[in-house]
Amino acid sequence: MGYANPSQTSHGIHIRQYSRTFIVGDNGNKTRVVFVNVDACMLSQGVKLEVIKRLKALYGNLYNERNVCISGIHTHSGPGGFHQYLLYDITSLGFVKESFEPLVAGITESIRKAHESIQPGNIYTNNGELLDSNINRSPTSYLNNPAAERKKYNYDVDKNMTVLKFVDANNKGIGMISWFAVHCTSMNNTNGYISSDNKGYAAQLFELKMNKGALMGEGPFVAAFAQSNEGDVSPNTKGPKCIDTGKPCDTPTSTCNGRNEQCIASGPGKDMFDSTRIIAQNQYNKALELYNSATVKINGPVDFRHTYVDMTNVRVKVNSTTTVKTCKPAMGFAFAAGTTDGPGAFNFKQGSNKTNLFWDFIRDFLHTPSPEQEACHDPKPILLDTGEITRPYLWQPTIVDTQIFRIGQLAIIAVPAEFTTMSGRRMRNAVESALKAGGLPKDTISVIAGLSNDYADYVATFEEYQKQRYEAASTIYGPYTLQAYIQEFTKLATDLTTGTASPPGPNPPDLISKQLAFLPPVIYDTSGSRNYGDVTLDAEASYKPNTTVTVKFVGANPRNDIKLGKTFLTVERKEANGTWTVVVTDSTWETKFHWQSSGVFFLGESEVTIIWDIPVSQQSGTYRIQYFGDHKSITGTITPFTGTSKEFTVTASRR
Repeated sequence: MGYANPSQTSHGIHIRQYSRTFIVGDNGNKTRVVFVNVDACMLSQGVKLEVIKRLKALYGNLYNERNVCISGIHTHSGPGGFHQYLLYDITSLGFVKESFEPLVAGITESIRKAHESIQPGNIYTNNGELLDSNINRSPTSYLNNPAAERKKYNYDVDKNMTVLKFVDANNKGIGMISWFAVHCTSMNNTNGYISSDNKGYAAQLFELKMNKGALMGEGPFVAAFAQSNEGDVSPNTKGPKCIDTGKPCDTPTSTCNGRNEQCIASGPGKDMFDSTRIIAQNQYNKALELYNSATVKINGPVDFRHTYVDMTNVRVKVNSTTTVKTCKPAMGFAFAAGTTDGPGAFNFKQGSNKTNLFWDFIRDFLHTPSPEQEACHDPKPILLDTGEITRPYLWQPTIVDTQIFRIGQLAIIAVPAEFTTMSGRRMRNAVESALKAGGLPKDTISVIAGLSNDYADYVATFEEYQKQRYEAASTIYGPYTLQAYIQEFTKLATDLTTGTASPPGPNPPDLISKQLAFLPPVIYDTSGSRNYGDVTLDAEASYKPNTTVTVKFVGANPRNDIKLGKTFLTVERKEANGTWTVVVTDSTWETKFHWQSSGVFFLGESEVTIIWDIPVSQQSGTYRIQYFGDHKSITGTITPFTGTSKEFTVTASRR
């Protein structure tokens, strides 16, 4: 989910997705806010609505849509099919229950575990500048913002990282949240492994350091690397080049000889895995530095405001004489061009305000935009008139969450979209001004929590919108989208300062029961003449650190049991008494779980390959690899099985 590339299908796991929850209550325990950071591309409104249903069944109204914020890190290497609006599920062949249910169950469980571990403590904050980790992928759009505004900032992307340090009553660290704006597109659109990309791996590095000796996901310390205003921000710091010639791309259109498919940006590493590691390490190093040096204590009330807003019908006063209105959703032609992180196909171009007769014909076959819709979105040429199509159900959201948390002198602005750099800056400035004007301390700061609670595509500034690059073409409510959001979030900020209850707004639809699903189910598995779990390629007798173990098994379709809270593999070390200790699982960086089927339509034999890249620091000893699978019979019965490699040794060399 993320690149909208139907050919990018999953064939295994590199690093698992996690949900990390932080619950903060005031001293009197009268008010709580819940911030959940999820290793997913974004949040879908359907996922949040279902999570809230399950929370209310557990806790009544203690946790609800108003005080729970669920934010996605924006990895483009997680499963798709978990949305309730049609457009976002098209390239995953519709709704996929095996994607939706684990997200809902995992998020709910992480909130439950946080609820059970609430304790007295304190929060400290710190911020600093992180360089060499992000660039602007639409610099010509950014340059269309007023020069006087741009002069206020040193860079065309936000380099600032904000960190919260959570400690218990004894000043022992229990958690950390970092906000830094960068896309999780270090893993490109040729990747077939499920991965939480640079932010997910940064979180693993932090947690492994703080939870000494614990397996990934099992220690008490929780570290979240949250997303911010990353709309036009790329981790591919080498920038875009024409992959056929090595020459620079045409900057305004991101094309090479007129074609966008050849213009691709690359990260700092030798390949996408190395680039992911580098950008993750950079974020981890800076977060750890800020965490260790955090001394500014968070003091003050805990509060929240939330309103559902119909973003298709917001009237915005842009000056003393002019009032404008937002539009029904629509996607522009440049949306189909993709970005330099992952180009589209069919020769669409970024930065184009023109239509195409052929694609106009294709568009009109679906739905011809009304004159009012075209005028509202001008200068965007409409490719998909999603807001005027209601069959078989809504294609994009009309009603979205707007939400602000106050934790002392920190405001968390939970936006349901991808704000560009300048859009985020304007939002933060407006909210901070409203909070301070209402009496909050002068040291009040704010962060953008991007891709929260829902997904309503992008938010470009009015000036960036005129350039109609990818981010502007994906600003679905028209040229005044940002002004509308700023107006609505400023209302929430004002309500916070005055103690006024914000109106609930119109309830969004719950469309999960209407979902269409075209991804075939697993029919049944076969193992041919062999048994499930049989080893077809075994380990060698011995290895040294910094080498790779590869073992292959007769497998089965992993969709039979996605192992929520469990693992498809273990690497185990033999102890002196003959017992085995799990060293790593399929959650960790050094392993890969690869599944391949010889059949069609999820019918046939499967081969599973488990890869372990032995770390340089790996302890010498005797090891084995185990595979945990589940096969489905023709009658529908699912039966677990285990495969085990032979024992092998790892011998660390002395220096």
